[in-house]
Amino acid sequence: MRIGSPLSPSALRVMLLGSGELGKEVIIALQRLGVEVIAVDRYENAPGHQVAHRAHVISMTDGAALRKLVEQEKPHLIVPEIEAIATDMLVEIEAEGLAEVIPTARAAKLTMNREGIRRLAAEQLELPTSPYRFADSLADLQAAIEAANGEKGIGYPCIVKPVMSSSGKGQSTVRGPEDVSKAWSYAAAGGRVDAGRVIVEGFIDFDYEITQLTVRARNAAGEIETYFCEPIGHVQVAGDYVESWQPQAMSPVALQKSRDIARAVTGNLGGRGIFGVELFIKGDQVWFSEVSPRPHDTGLVTLCSQRFSEFELHARAILGLPVDVGLREPGASAVIYGGLAEKGIAFEGVAEALNVPTSDLRLFGKPEAFVKRRMGVAVANGVDTDEARSRAKETAGRVRPVKG
Repeated sequence: MRIGSPLSPSALRVMLLGSGELGKEVIIALQRLGVEVIAVDRYENAPGHQVAHRAHVISMTDGAALRKLVEQEKPHLIVPEIEAIATDMLVEIEAEGLAEVIPTARAAKLTMNREGIRRLAAEQLELPTSPYRFADSLADLQAAIEAANGEKGIGYPCIVKPVMSSSGKGQSTVRGPEDVSKAWSYAAAGGRVDAGRVIVEGFIDFDYEITQLTVRARNAAGEIETYFCEPIGHVQVAGDYVESWQPQAMSPVALQKSRDIARAVTGNLGGRGIFGVELFIKGDQVWFSEVSPRPHDTGLVTLCSQRFSEFELHARAILGLPVDVGLREPGASAVIYGGLAEKGIAFEGVAEALNVPTSDLRLFGKPEAFVKRRMGVAVANGVDTDEARSRAKETAGRVRPVKG
């Protein structure tokens, strides 16, 4: 793939669909390699809009609007950064040769919906997953959890999620019959597009969960090869990541199983780029949870832990360039929340935060804050992940969001 000069006839044009904090870092990585980038999001002044060559605001679930924009901008590559996209239109765009979808239009379509990717992993690839059922109503959900019509239910406790959402939105733990109605309503409110269908998953008593960042990129012979970053451990609260660290200590058996599962899933999805494969681990046992065909929020730790961050790896892979997944040193990340619901907030304590040894910050530049909206992230290194985690959390805790 030839890289030209941005804003000229020779430019290599990449369109990002979704331009949040992860997309912003991908845009910066692409621009460092001389790529012309078009950032698209559903609201004005999204983080990626602020650094792209051009920015557009559309409803990305509107297939006609999406196609019109693609025909206008004529990107060579389309890079989905979120789930809520008219993926049927992406399939058409790819089939008609209007642009190449990263990693593939099929991968975007399957992973947009938890049902598609779960059925692929469990039923087609026969990978170990938690038990699961799908429900289209509160009555269906109750029947899926409790024994009904001679079928064994998922049972309590269990996890209820919208079939499509991001960052844990709409996800809750159901511990008894009294929680079912509330879980249904919460899932309906948290779903990005279709608020009428949920997945209910059996609870797995795992020791920890990891993200196995998996890169499909060209090797020196020009063939697609699979590369693995060191595993990332993370803590989630209500399905939303709050801190992560790399590397996560795990047994050689569990690590190999994790990579075998990641290779099977990403190999089936195909294409080039980075995938965030989420897995549950208990001893040497490993269960597949989810996969994102793009940089993963828990992978923000790679900004300080790897030679090339997940964003740089994604940029290199989609451009057909060599990758290096080597770990530089142990690192950790900690989320900085908005803490208040205001537009145009400010941040105090930044200098104090950066006085923490080996620390760094990313303030995302989102135009509006909510109490639990991710507005930034602190990263830090240490002699081990314990020290790195302590430093990252201290750094994040010193940053104070205030009214602008």
